Amino acid sequence: MLGLLDDGATVPPRTRRQPSSLTAAEIGVLDRLVNNKPKARKTLSPYLIKIARLGGYLARASDPPGNTVMCRGLSRLTDIALGAMVQ
Repeated sequence: MLGLLDDGATVPPRTRRQPSSLTAAEIGVLDRLVNNKPKARKTLSPYLIKIARLGGYLARASDPPGNTVMCRGLSRLTDIALGAMVQ
């Protein structure tokens, strides 16, 4: 999980591409489950917020998601992606 957070912080914004820390199945699940702005770019940052929202993050501007929320969200994402692969 810390690798996801580090990937989002160390790569300059202009060179960020589609997140390599997530599988294609996880990206597809996140795109279907969590609503986002229509023109959001496919960088790591929106996906971190989507994972946090799965963990209970309210996406307020005043406070960033914490480690507990990220861990919960990543756990839910893993379970949902696994369930999607089983079907």
